[in-house]
Amino acid sequence: MADDREIEAHFWGALEDSPFVMLGLDKARHSAMQPMTARFEDQDRERGCVWFFTAKDHDLTRALGQDNGAVASFASKGHDLFASLRGRLIMDNSRPEIDRLWSPIVAEWYDGKDDPKMALLRLELEDAKIWQSNLKGFIKPAINKLFGRKPEAGMKEHVAEVEF
Repeated sequence: MADDREIEAHFWGALEDSPFVMLGLDKARHSAMQPMTARFEDQDRERGCVWFFTAKDHDLTRALGQDNGAVASFASKGHDLFASLRGRLIMDNSRPEIDRLWSPIVAEWYDGKDDPKMALLRLELEDAKIWQSNLKGFIKPAINKLFGRKPEAGMKEHVAEVEF
């Protein structure tokens, strides 16, 4: 049986393997959740934050003045882990952070680290709910139902609620 920290570690590993999330602002008008690529290093995991390179004229960036409460959803590459994340989204174009998180892939999107159109957003996580799944995760509810139990019986060991 996995504990919350083991499930959280599984989340960070899955996000590193497939760093794509749907990110949006909680209450901002005209700000639908959008696919974004997450960037982070070990020190960011410890702080509970994830970074996103984007454009200053992007919907999310323009809506930051209305609301900084952010939500993100994640599904791992193998669909064995799902997460719902909540936190605050903050623009942070500090040069040390840009230098640290810069990569050849990021470089393809911008005219260098001083591109005036570039924005670096930091998602400071407040909490997350993470679900692990596997073949038993799909079969166990059916077996529970077959024997007259609630389908979700015994599934809590596959769910973590994490605060950052």
